[in-house]
Amino acid sequence: MKNITKLILINFKRFDMLELDLDPRMNILIGDNEAGKSTILLALDLTLSASRTKVESFGLESLFHKKAVGDFLAKPVKRRADLPILSVELYLPDHGRHDLNGRGNSLNDYHEGLRFSCEPSPDYIPEIEAVLRDDQPNFPFEFYEIKFTTFAGQAYGSHRKFVRHLAIDSSQINSDYATRDYTRTLYAVHADVAERNRHENLYRRTKDGFKADNFVGINGKMEDLEFALRSSPKSNLASDLIIMEGGIPIDGKGKGRQSLIKTEFALRRKKEAAQALDVVLLEEPENHLSHVSMRWLLERIAGAEGRQVFIATHSSMVCSRLDLRKATMLHAGSAPADLRQLSDDTANFFCKAPDNKVLEFAMSAKAILVEGDAEFILISELYEAVAGSSLERDRVHVISVDGTSFKRYLDVATILGNRVAVICDNDRDYQTKCLDRFADYRADNIKVFAEEDPERWTFEVCLFQDNKAACDELFEPGRKTLSVQDYMLANKTETALALLKAKKGQLAAPGYLRKAIKWINA
Repeated sequence: MKNITKLILINFKRFDMLELDLDPRMNILIGDNEAGKSTILLALDLTLSASRTKVESFGLESLFHKKAVGDFLAKPVKRRADLPILSVELYLPDHGRHDLNGRGNSLNDYHEGLRFSCEPSPDYIPEIEAVLRDDQPNFPFEFYEIKFTTFAGQAYGSHRKFVRHLAIDSSQINSDYATRDYTRTLYAVHADVAERNRHENLYRRTKDGFKADNFVGINGKMEDLEFALRSSPKSNLASDLIIMEGGIPIDGKGKGRQSLIKTEFALRRKKEAAQALDVVLLEEPENHLSHVSMRWLLERIAGAEGRQVFIATHSSMVCSRLDLRKATMLHAGSAPADLRQLSDDTANFFCKAPDNKVLEFAMSAKAILVEGDAEFILISELYEAVAGSSLERDRVHVISVDGTSFKRYLDVATILGNRVAVICDNDRDYQTKCLDRFADYRADNIKVFAEEDPERWTFEVCLFQDNKAACDELFEPGRKTLSVQDYMLANKTETALALLKAKKGQLAAPGYLRKAIKWINA
């Protein structure tokens, strides 16, 4: 199995420098929008494709790190030697390949690997110098050359690939270009160069025969012109191929079904090593899929063997079911963090826990964990009363978890460093339930908040006692046996919803909640 052990990006899109050590089997990229997940998949795809045409279709201006370009243009003296270079380096395991092994990498050490770079062309030195002398800020993108080389310095291209890969972008699953590109790639994986050349030759002869057999009459009526079939690179066998399932072209099926077909086919184990994919790139595989289809697809991905999978996702189900320890968290403006240090118990918990919100939690710089539906329903209202702002404006995420699950989320926070306020009940024993219970999680970014008074043992009791007039007015009419407080304890969700509707803007937050809200924004 061929796999990538390390990725280094230099001046590629949003990254001035990025170095990632990669898992040989599964790599899950998580993070907010614009954090760089798609950028990493694009860097892998361009380097493994070795297609100058594909690079040019994006344009060097869109691929270059904008700050690197801006910093150069801001220099009072612009020298050709200071022009930034874009590069993507893929480090491979050492298999004794002399054509791959060398020091042609940023580490300047002997490794096997592949490098895609964009750098000033030595063939255009006078032209570059002329651009740099121009008084108007102008970057010489047009005089950069696109290079694909091994670390040994040997050029490689689309017809000489060391790693066989396939990219599937579920967000573009209905794009004609994406479908054609997928079909061409899959064809190249299953047909070697000799087979493809033979097929192309036969296809061209077939078109020539069709012209000779069918256009003789109509061409005989024309003096200087004749009809023929296209034979250009844009109209060849690879461009005309389609993939069918059950006699129906896959681009005629629903988006979800297309996604399943393409991904399942990419993960399918091949008997012949020559037909096997080494690397599969999946962009948001959760798109267009039902919950049931998603579970089936995740089972296929988890069971895939003999290839390295890269997944960019916004789905908690994807990253937790496929093992959080394979996830790398990307943050705009800060270094990536991975979850390899998670314990087996915590990783397995999120793998099995239904409807967990671990990805939402991991992506939140500030989070409040509550353990009941009533707290979750009212926290936004109480937050606004205390902070004079909103959760959304302050970018504070609230997650309701079962009380026994608090520590699992705090294990994640311990690694990622996000600021977390835990709001819990004291259950009439503040020392044991709130202090001793979380003794292992005392850190600057984690703090537990609870009422210390044992007579105020749970949220509903505190809410009632601090808002007695409002609660009595709303819930006392019709009470026969239960007190208002007991009624609220017996109907937590219903009474929280009723308070939110009838007493909006009038509720006072219990003291421990006020402390938590102030701390989370400190």
